[in-house]
Amino acid sequence: MKKTDDIPQNFDPESVRKKYLQERDKRLVDGRAEIRDLRNDEHFARYRRDPFTEYQDREAMTDSVDVAIIGGGMGGVVAGAHLRKAGIRRIRIIDEAGGIGGTWYWNRYPGVMCDVESYSYMPMLEDLDYIPKNRYAFGDEIMGHFQAIAEKYDLVSDAMFHTRVERTEWDEASSRWRLSTDHGDEISAKYVVMAVGILNLMKMPAIPGMETFRGKAFHTARWDFEYTGGNIHGGLNKLSDKVVGVIGTGASAIQCIPHLAESAKKLFVFQRTPSAIGVRGNRPTHDDFSEDLRPGWQRERMENFQAILLGLPVETDLVKDGWTKHFGPTHRYPRDPSWTDAEYGRRLEAFDFEVMEEHRQRVADIVHDPKTADVLKPYYRYICKRPCFHDEYLSAFNHPNVELIDCPAGIERVTANGPVIEGREFPLDCIVYATGFEAETTPFYRRAGHDIFGRDGLRLADKWADGPKTMFGIMSHGFPNMIIMPCPGQQAVVTVSHTLITVEAGEHVGAMIGQLEQKEVSVFEVSEEAETEWCETILSTHMKASPIMAACTPSRINHEGNPNALSPLSGAYGGGMGDFFGYKQRLAEWIDSGELAGLLLKK
Repeated sequence: MKKTDDIPQNFDPESVRKKYLQERDKRLVDGRAEIRDLRNDEHFARYRRDPFTEYQDREAMTDSVDVAIIGGGMGGVVAGAHLRKAGIRRIRIIDEAGGIGGTWYWNRYPGVMCDVESYSYMPMLEDLDYIPKNRYAFGDEIMGHFQAIAEKYDLVSDAMFHTRVERTEWDEASSRWRLSTDHGDEISAKYVVMAVGILNLMKMPAIPGMETFRGKAFHTARWDFEYTGGNIHGGLNKLSDKVVGVIGTGASAIQCIPHLAESAKKLFVFQRTPSAIGVRGNRPTHDDFSEDLRPGWQRERMENFQAILLGLPVETDLVKDGWTKHFGPTHRYPRDPSWTDAEYGRRLEAFDFEVMEEHRQRVADIVHDPKTADVLKPYYRYICKRPCFHDEYLSAFNHPNVELIDCPAGIERVTANGPVIEGREFPLDCIVYATGFEAETTPFYRRAGHDIFGRDGLRLADKWADGPKTMFGIMSHGFPNMIIMPCPGQQAVVTVSHTLITVEAGEHVGAMIGQLEQKEVSVFEVSEEAETEWCETILSTHMKASPIMAACTPSRINHEGNPNALSPLSGAYGGGMGDFFGYKQRLAEWIDSGELAGLLLKK
């Protein structure tokens, strides 16, 4: 814990705040949050097609199952595995992708990897007796791991891929869910598990003239290796005579840009806001890593990581990376009880300044050209924008064929030849949209991508129009026999590694449905009273966005400069990011009691 005289000598709060606000204001422009609706846009809907697995014609199917799981990513696979453990036989996963993997199925751009250490991120390692190859896993290993879980628990043979659910509707007469798909399938299910995931909707900016571009264009989540050559580990040999432009400098961009810099004749990087690029320090897993591991080691590691990020005391930092070094303290700085609120705020701001100065100095140390380095330096508080970690991104700007284009207000328009910035046209052969995904807090009913109708024709999108209404963030009155995997903005909790809450929920789903089956329950539904009580619990700890977030550079973290955009009902259990350990205890006690309190049960 810092002493008073530990405040850095070069820290002038007023000048730092002024600089940060100046940089923010450059980016607070009308229309910055406008995106294209890829489901209905006549021109851009084609961007969603699967370039990785060939589509197969098939006949429409009629089937009856115990559980239909919508989504074959991490959430669907983990929930499915625990349902198998609970003895559930007829499980059918339905997904628009051509196979298991979720976001790791779609994200196959060169350099794709996770920014959370693999030993914590890749779920159910102990179940599969698997140790990841590297500290930070590449995308193909993660997708392969999800596929291995699905194979072990027999979730693939009955899965329906390249299949989009168009309507999910409760049928009162049969007390079952009816799912209709784009193939004409009619699936009847006793239970539905909504595992549609987060960061599942590609975000395409609405830049005037995009549809007129005559060159090649694609999103990083639909990488075109037929055009670029190579694979996710690089070797983009078909770009040697191509001028390429990357729009975006977030997580996906910083991973693919080094490979594009190695391969393209010329690479333009169009940057609206620089990311804070911390040290990744990736390395192969040591041969002796597993020697001293005891049962439960992964859960212990995951919860140790979460505790540090919540500012809770731990004996040992088991992960020791940029997240635990910087993210945890800037969110929950250790506080001496003797400090006033003003003193605490001053120390937190000073620590944040040191963290960002370290990131800015790293840019200066690596990037040779001072002008380019200045544009790459992030000027905002560390909590304003999700941090990134990479060891090759910054040095890519030392390649003579790479040019950084600073456009804080965004791209004016796109012509048949390429983007236009302040009247200058940049002729390109190819545009790579590294513009990411709609935010984690995108409402569930939008991420689900289709209408869900409960009792008496009640549409979930209408019920949740003013914010989620649930018990535990996973069940909603009027929607019997439906479980929604918890996500940010959905009355559960937020975890930097989404795996932790997914594993917790997956185990809960298996245990809950196992108990319902043992009790021979045909229909369960959350009571209005239980739902109201949970909503009141969420509202009781709701906190308006702090002045820090209001002063942030616009990003998906603060809803593009509108930090109070979310309904108070979208808060987390315990407020802020949420009380994960308290939430976990609530779920455990509820299951352990065996009473299924708050549910209306029909046998």
